[in-house]
Amino acid sequence: MKNLIKLLAAATIASGILSVQADDGKNVKLTGEGTCAKCGLKTADKCQNVVQVKNGDKTTTYYLTGDVSQAFHKNLCSATAKVNVEGNCTKDGDKLVVAVTKIEAAK
Repeated sequence: MKNLIKLLAAATIASGILSVQADDGKNVKLTGEGTCAKCGLKTADKCQNVVQVKNGDKTTTYYLTGDVSQAFHKNLCSATAKVNVEGNCTKDGDKLVVAVTKIEAAK
């Protein structure tokens, strides 16, 4: 019984590691609520776009980077808006970061 518990624990850890690695460096298309990490979420020291994507009762926050994201910031700094985002997603510590290639208001 102890061996079965150890085996299940090891499999759970391994599957978590594999899923993180699978997302790293992946091109993504996201739709969610865009806002500013500093002004809207109060989680950053300087302005940065973020998009929050809901999947059931879980919300995932993606931090957006790059010139394309910065050019769109005036739309999200003091308000929230539903947005479509495309870019390359990587993991930076415990944050998901998207190097944005396209961002627009969702229709």
